[in-house]
Amino acid sequence: MADLMEKIISLCKRRGFIFQSSEIYGGLANTWDYGPYGVELKNNVKRTWWKAVVYQRDDIFGMDASILMHPKVWQASGHIKNFFDLKSDCKDCKKRFKTTDLKDKDKCPECGGQLTEARPFNLMFKTYQGPLEEEASLIYLRPETAQGMFVNFINILDTKHPKLPFGLAQIGKAFRNEITPGNFIFRTREFEQMEIEYFVSPDEASHYYEYWVEERFNWYVNLGIRKENLRKRPHHKDELAHYAVACTDIEYNFPFGWSELEGIANRTDFDLKQHAQLSGKDMRYFDETTKERFYPYIIEPSGGVDRSVLAFLVDAYSEQKVKDELRIVLRLHKDLAPVKVAVLPLLKNRSQIVEMAKRVAEDLKDSFITVYDDTAAIGKLYRRQDEIGTPFCVTVDVQSLEDKQVTVRFRDTMLQERIGMDRLKTYLEERLA
Repeated sequence: MADLMEKIISLCKRRGFIFQSSEIYGGLANTWDYGPYGVELKNNVKRTWWKAVVYQRDDIFGMDASILMHPKVWQASGHIKNFFDLKSDCKDCKKRFKTTDLKDKDKCPECGGQLTEARPFNLMFKTYQGPLEEEASLIYLRPETAQGMFVNFINILDTKHPKLPFGLAQIGKAFRNEITPGNFIFRTREFEQMEIEYFVSPDEASHYYEYWVEERFNWYVNLGIRKENLRKRPHHKDELAHYAVACTDIEYNFPFGWSELEGIANRTDFDLKQHAQLSGKDMRYFDETTKERFYPYIIEPSGGVDRSVLAFLVDAYSEQKVKDELRIVLRLHKDLAPVKVAVLPLLKNRSQIVEMAKRVAEDLKDSFITVYDDTAAIGKLYRRQDEIGTPFCVTVDVQSLEDKQVTVRFRDTMLQERIGMDRLKTYLEERLA
């Protein structure tokens, strides 16, 4: 399985999905840049999530809150007091370790040296607002996107006038000063979250908690992840965050083992109560039917964009032998594939074929993410598109000049079909719809 991870990392570098950040300077540990195909895959993950939870629903509204927020936000949420890891330092090699990862709390796992007593380290990145670095100007990079939605709860009530249940959705960057990042893009200090805060009446919280566990599990399955590689893991009571009464992780079987893709938590009414208490604002919901004011409970599905990208890459990766040659294919769902159609001339030294292929590509670009490539022999061109997950290749050949037909090649089966150029776009639309 470790070998598979190395293959994924190699493919990402070779085909322009993901690069080491600041690589020309030796790189910065656990930071990654998304290349031309990687950013398309990442954007497609976010786009399909947004479509599923905002566009295709009437009860969830989109938001984009600021990364920098008033420090009292993090005081109310409990992050300043509770958001820390216990860590120990080695007195000899000076390396720092998360206490929960240590089998022997006194002995360094690297050099065998003596460890210091565990000390708490807050995971939030600190910075200063304004020109002076003083305590009064101290602020934090947000460690989650959720609080930006909670503090806007009154604004949503005043502008959208929603009825319970309703939700807010947001995709955005978050920052955590993790002591043990790693496993490629799985755990990094800078990452993106896809979060929903779903507000419900307290007596319906258990129902909607179970509902969202199923809803989010099925989202991954519908985008092609194999069910046997997914599982739901309810948290034990001693695992729960201080604000939650229940939480279930959707886990994926990564090459390094089962790990969390997304967590669905019942946060109760903790957040709204905390912000109401510290801000002095009434953050209760008024029920027009019962004429009562109360704090809604909050069900929170929170997933990682980067973790999802990694899971989709791992699950889509496949190898097969074709005529003693290793064929690598990313069998990505068509909605996630960075490129939908590649147009390839069979002979790049025939100007008429090249011109026709370029015209076909230009015509398709209005409807699909389409690339044109003539930089290698046709076999190599097919292999390149297989490796980035392109569902369809369209080949223009000598016969195309006479019969105005092209060859459409299917990624997953390698089967080919001749299609008239006049109905090519409709043909592809039907298969990519």
